[in-house]
Amino acid sequence: MNTLITGASSGIGQALAFACAKRGDRLFLCGRDRARLDEVAARCRELGAKEVAAETVDVTQPATTRDFIERADELAALDLVFANAGVSTGAETERNVRNTFSVNVMGVVNTVLPAIDLMTERGRGQIAITASIAGYGPLFACPSYSATKACVKTWGLALRGYLKPKGVGVSVICPGFVRSRITDRNTCPMPFFMEADKAAQIILKGVSANRALVAFPWIMRFGAWFMGAVPYVLSEFVNRFLPKKN
Repeated sequence: MNTLITGASSGIGQALAFACAKRGDRLFLCGRDRARLDEVAARCRELGAKEVAAETVDVTQPATTRDFIERADELAALDLVFANAGVSTGAETERNVRNTFSVNVMGVVNTVLPAIDLMTERGRGQIAITASIAGYGPLFACPSYSATKACVKTWGLALRGYLKPKGVGVSVICPGFVRSRITDRNTCPMPFFMEADKAAQIILKGVSANRALVAFPWIMRFGAWFMGAVPYVLSEFVNRFLPKKN
């Protein structure tokens, strides 16, 4: 399988790269940290990847992101594209908020649109978009992050129906707390914390089955769904008791 992963230099992206390498995929990896990306690429080769190409790419730049994806597709027609790159916000300053929307929303858009063009032309392929459990409802602890993940979650699920007649599958991934450079900086409680390699296995199983939504762990999924489904006054009350990020 020919697989492209953005945000492959750490966290879920790195774990997905390792898992795909073990099954012998041809990998196209990108991230923004050259040193970490090279380490991931080298490890993927050791694990059995058919081939590995890795480049530093800023997914907020549409032209360079499209160029990377199209060049990868010329080398080997892409079967699977993970739009995985993402950031946390930290303090809700104007700079951080703008960066969160730029990476988590437009970075996904810049990855998915070229993939759609290539895959619809040949009538096959799979796109996987990394959202988050946080995208299920408005979380006072991380307004920008939860908003961006809600955006790509909704877009991905809508795209699934839109692209199905064109032969392209879309899966949306909504993990809870998974070990990454983001969670390593968290000081708040992280219930049902999961190691990245376990998360990657759950994700690959769901994407391989062309599931619409790969959301886990189930108890956090239910809680987040509840927060988004109840009247806002109740959601507001519950939010007061949720852990705050420092």
